[in-house]
Amino acid sequence: MPLEANSPTVRAAIYARYSSDHQSPASIDDQVRICRAEIERNGWDLVEVYADPGISGASTFRPGYQKLLLDASTGALDVVVAESLDRLSRDLADVATLYKHLSFLGVPCGPWPRGRSTSCMSGSRAR
Repeated sequence: MPLEANSPTVRAAIYARYSSDHQSPASIDDQVRICRAEIERNGWDLVEVYADPGISGASTFRPGYQKLLLDASTGALDVVVAESLDRLSRDLADVATLYKHLSFLGVPCGPWPRGRSTSCMSGSRAR
């Protein structure tokens, strides 16, 4: 079930990253701005921004990514919004593993219906 727009009980988190010295640190700010607008459009509450600046998406051993998984496992959030799937991981197998892991935790993932942003939502808040 999709999350209900304008539900104040939906706890949203943002994940953002850029991977190299060739990218601007403002990239994180831009991603957060896009995701924050999506969260505001839906009337959700932003509870956390997870960021991994300058760390490749080829590895899942990123501090922000690991903290996101930990918080998802404790039920601290209902939806994760990222600017695009490649912000979560550059490896499609890792994206599939993330989907499987979050589904096991009761936080199923699905594509966001607007543009390129992506969300992972909790079934418990999807009513």
